[in-house]
Amino acid sequence: MLDCGLSAHSVLNFLPLYPIPDWKPNKAAAWIPKNFSDPQIEGELNECMTNQVLVNSAPEFMTPLTKLVDFADIDVILVSNYMTMLALPFITENTGFKGVVYMTEPTLHIGKLFLEELVDFVEQSPKPNVAKYWKEILHLLPPPLCNSFKPHTWKQLYSLAQVNSSLTRVQMISYDQKIEITGALTVTAVSSGYCLGSSNWVIYLESKKLVYVSNTSTLTTHPRPMDQVNLKNADLMLLSSLTQAPAANPDSMLGELCLSVAVTLRNNGSVLIPCYPSGVVYDLFECLSSHLDSTALGQIPMYFISPVAHSSLEYSNILAEWLSQSKQNKVYFPEEPFPHAQLVKSGRLKHFKHVYTDDLWNDLRQPCVVFCGHPSLRFGDVVHFVEYWGTNPQNTIIFTEPEFPYLEALAPFQPLSMKAMHCPIDTSMNFTQANKMIKDLKPAVLILPERYAIPPAGFGHKNEFVIDQVDRKVLTIKRGEVISEKLDIKTVNVPFTTEMVVSVTLNELQSGLKASKFTAVLDTKDNKYKLDILRDDLLANKTTEPYLLETLFKKTYEWGQLDIDRFLRALTNEGVSDPKIEHNTHGYTIHLKSEDTLIQVDDKSTHIFCEKMDKNWRLKLRSIVMECLNSF
Repeated sequence: MLDCGLSAHSVLNFLPLYPIPDWKPNKAAAWIPKNFSDPQIEGELNECMTNQVLVNSAPEFMTPLTKLVDFADIDVILVSNYMTMLALPFITENTGFKGVVYMTEPTLHIGKLFLEELVDFVEQSPKPNVAKYWKEILHLLPPPLCNSFKPHTWKQLYSLAQVNSSLTRVQMISYDQKIEITGALTVTAVSSGYCLGSSNWVIYLESKKLVYVSNTSTLTTHPRPMDQVNLKNADLMLLSSLTQAPAANPDSMLGELCLSVAVTLRNNGSVLIPCYPSGVVYDLFECLSSHLDSTALGQIPMYFISPVAHSSLEYSNILAEWLSQSKQNKVYFPEEPFPHAQLVKSGRLKHFKHVYTDDLWNDLRQPCVVFCGHPSLRFGDVVHFVEYWGTNPQNTIIFTEPEFPYLEALAPFQPLSMKAMHCPIDTSMNFTQANKMIKDLKPAVLILPERYAIPPAGFGHKNEFVIDQVDRKVLTIKRGEVISEKLDIKTVNVPFTTEMVVSVTLNELQSGLKASKFTAVLDTKDNKYKLDILRDDLLANKTTEPYLLETLFKKTYEWGQLDIDRFLRALTNEGVSDPKIEHNTHGYTIHLKSEDTLIQVDDKSTHIFCEKMDKNWRLKLRSIVMECLNSF
């Protein structure tokens, strides 16, 4: 299984969870469909000021489709980065899964922080009710609820115990390390340049090479750069996770964010930035602090609020081997690779676990910049800050994560006075970069999501937002669809044992062509093959057929085409007087009427069909054929 991402877009259909129990603004009224009176629906749905209907229940997530595959049948899961492992507990726990999960060290450590934060956000504000009946009357509900994709498959979040159990199945690997999977294939993780420890995967299956390109970046940021060399000339490439903001340039968006923050702070307002606990937020700390210094706003404090904030900041500074070269070089001076370490020491960047801690409110001074989650605005500390600062038009909320439509995220909080800005920063490859990469890597077959083959909604026929489909075979796939692509494996590598190699002596058959005769045992185990010397003891009591023994231990080996004239003379010498020859396009057929025998000869094979129930006659014919071939 390649990745196990969790789609959190479904949580936008639910009311927010407020982290402070006593703080629950009543901005949503109970709602039921018109002319509908079933009491089961009461209390399950609420309508916001924007007329959007939301579910009043604990949030539910879109998990990998369970009916496509039995998770108990999966031997291995390859995880590309910490954003593509958030569904792992749904797959490994209570499903019969007995396999292994491979990922890099940063993916494991930071992914664990993401999982723990998510569980903390949801569990700190439990909902007493679980809404279910609304899923039975989708046709009566307004959009976007009525357009929900298979809501019966949505699930409430896993527990912390399930998170810890799922992570016990993880084996950490390094870049370029070759991992053998059940003897059938070999996999290797190579840097994708997207985030700390992020990987693309190279899969070798006999003579075939497959590559899986997940979140990948060619930009110069803090992770180690993308490795393209190992992805070249694949027989099949699976492409996924291109930018979710194709029209937004990350550098331009970062510039707009810095300008907007500076303007808000000068007007005595504060800035709220919904974020994840790792990734782009590191770059935001660095760039924003530099910009504030350059605009005489360096005294403005920044707050990072997350139950895993401290661990995230610490981990980022001890994973030097996974960083870009410029960041690595700082470690040897010695110097912290990230500026946020110095920002923390100087007190400009302060981190707290929760919005309801006394330490935060004793320290908080405004104007300021607050980074906290969750970017969906449906749970986490950000929910409180949106309500707390939302009535002040001097404040600004800036959305940088492209995963969630910001107007839908803000819907349950309306009306809001604070300004809202959308600056999506997605460092994943855009379509122009992906097309250049594909052209350079030259895959024979390319598999990609169907939506990458057509321009996104609102962009008409702009070809810069699609993947080129020329010069190679391209297959597209939709969610929940199963496609098949045959790998034509014609050869299998079979190594010799050391004893076999020593026993082989090459004989020159003709100029430039050498061969050797040997008899060996083909050993097959766990999809691996090897040739070993045939020993007498292996045949003891196994057979009494003398011709089998003769074949196994014979001293000559035949090759080449059958000498037909020599063959006919040999038949005559054996008393066969009526051979009849018929020529055809591939060779010829010899009829031996008196012996009820038919011999078909072509360039590569000889077939004998004999009606006589006489094993000696068949062996005699076989010997004649062998004598009429070249041998060594």
